[in-house]
Amino acid sequence: MRALAILAAAAICVASPGLAGQTVTLKADTANADGVVRLGDLFDGAGAAATTPVAIRSGASVVLNAATVQALARRAGLDWANAEGLKTVVVHAGPALAAAGSAAAKGNIEVLTYARSLGAGEIVQPADLVWAKAAAAPGDAPTDADQVIGQAAKRPLRAGAVVQARDVGAAQVIKAGDIVTVTYEADGVSLSLQGKAMAAAGVGETLAVQNTNSKKVVQTRVTGPGEAVVGPAADQMRSARSVRYAAR
Repeated sequence: MRALAILAAAAICVASPGLAGQTVTLKADTANADGVVRLGDLFDGAGAAATTPVAIRSGASVVLNAATVQALARRAGLDWANAEGLKTVVVHAGPALAAAGSAAAKGNIEVLTYARSLGAGEIVQPADLVWAKAAAAPGDAPTDADQVIGQAAKRPLRAGAVVQARDVGAAQVIKAGDIVTVTYEADGVSLSLQGKAMAAAGVGETLAVQNTNSKKVVQTRVTGPGEAVVGPAADQMRSARSVRYAAR
C-alpha cells in the first residue's frame, strides 16, 4: 500500500512535456539497488525521465500495479504499450542476479507472487496470489495457481515474494495425539476402528495411527478432521496425489 501511495504522489509531481510520445520497453530485469524505484529501473530508453521516482522498495522486492506504472510513465512523457498485458511488475533488489541467465536475456517471465504476507499455517486463497513479472523463476515455482490455492503456509511468507512449492503443504486437520476414526471399505464390507494419531497431517497425507486396543500401528490416508482410510480408498488417494504432483 505504501508503494502505491508513493506512486500516486509521484504522479502529481512529474511532468516532462518534451518527452511526450517517447517509446520505452520494460527491462528484462526490473531491479533496484538503493530502495528508491525510478522509471530508469523499469524501462529501457527512459532518457531524462529515468531519475523520476515512482515507489519505495523497503524489502527484497516491491510489487507495482502495471496500469499505475503505465500512467506514471505517460505523465513523464514515456509511452509503454504493455503489449504483454501485465497486471503487475515486481522490482527486486539489484543488481540483476547472474542466476537469471538466459531467462533474463529473453525478457521477464510471468511468476506467481504473494499479494499479501501470510502467517505460518494460513490457508492460501485465490486473492492471495497475483501474477507478476520476474527475470527468472525458482525451479519449483508452480505454473498454475490451483497448485497452491487451498494449501497451508509452512512458514511466514512475505508479500511480493515469488511462490515456491516448498512454501506450502496440505493444511493440517489432525494433530499428534488426536483420536482418529480409521475406515476400511471393500466389496460391500465396511469396518472402522479408533486410534491415536502419531503425528500431524493434512488431507491426502499418510498418517501413522496406533490402534487404541491392540497398540498396532497402521499407515492410513487422511480424509478429513479426525478421519482416515485404509485399503482401496487409501490406494486411490495415493494414486491421485501422485498424478497431481507429477503434473507440477
